[in-house]
Amino acid sequence: PIALLVLLAAGYRFYRIAFFPKVFPAMETLKMELDGERLLNYPEIETWAREVIHIHSPYGYELFGYFYPVKDSQKTVIISHGITISLYGSLKYAPIFRQHGFNVLVYDNRFHGHSGGRACTFGYYEKFDLKAVVDWVIDRFGSDAVIGTHGESLGASITLQHAAIDSRIAFAISDCPFSDLDQLFRLRLRKDYHLPIFPLLPLCGWIARQLLNFNYKEVSPIQKIGAVETPVLFIHGDHDTYIPPSMSVDMHRRKIRGVRAIYLAKNAKHAEALVVDREMYQARVDEFLSSIGQIAAVAESRYLV
Repeated sequence: PIALLVLLAAGYRFYRIAFFPKVFPAMETLKMELDGERLLNYPEIETWAREVIHIHSPYGYELFGYFYPVKDSQKTVIISHGITISLYGSLKYAPIFRQHGFNVLVYDNRFHGHSGGRACTFGYYEKFDLKAVVDWVIDRFGSDAVIGTHGESLGASITLQHAAIDSRIAFAISDCPFSDLDQLFRLRLRKDYHLPIFPLLPLCGWIARQLLNFNYKEVSPIQKIGAVETPVLFIHGDHDTYIPPSMSVDMHRRKIRGVRAIYLAKNAKHAEALVVDREMYQARVDEFLSSIGQIAAVAESRYLV
């Protein structure tokens, strides 16, 4: 009995670490982005017209966000941030799309920033929140609106899971996503905690099913990507040791329908592709958007595969 209690306690501890991560307050995220010189365009962004928005999640809480409109534009990009931070982590990507006339919508994922939601489920519930954000854009601009998504890390995997359930988007850009949550947990258990997979992961999964009503093993973008027809650009730092770049490579290979492209950023660690080489990041996104007819043609592509 004592050994069982110890195992249950260890499983519950990992459950809390996994699904209730320490989340930085919104303004602390902004300070981190500014101090890390990732948000270099913030003074410019602060001059843009901005609307504070609240979008109702199908799970009963509110999603907090900012909408930056461009006059007379019917094109919108929705940007999703990574784990533990807030929408301020998405703003560094906004100018990439704004210069092409896209409205920009950034929002706090559930359990992050000013949004509700009692736990982070790595896309299991979040993909339906993103669908609600797409609904908001369509309610505002009509069914002819052009809508794209961009996500970083956790947000990247949410965009891929969302693309599998919502064909209304014109494109998805996925920057350093994980391909399978079970595989990621196994990797992090070994590297971060030096703990055995069994019985911790099975116990963690059982507790999540009981208390959060979801099976984390179903969070697997790679299992759905083969059926996704939406154009997808995968981006990953080739020095990423948190989420291996092989995960993006494998999903790019598995995506057999519709347009696909991949950019492995040289010398970039996790979520550093933009910061390491802003010019190349912009070029890769521009070439992708041009290849699917969302922006004017750019010079002949040198990179897309």
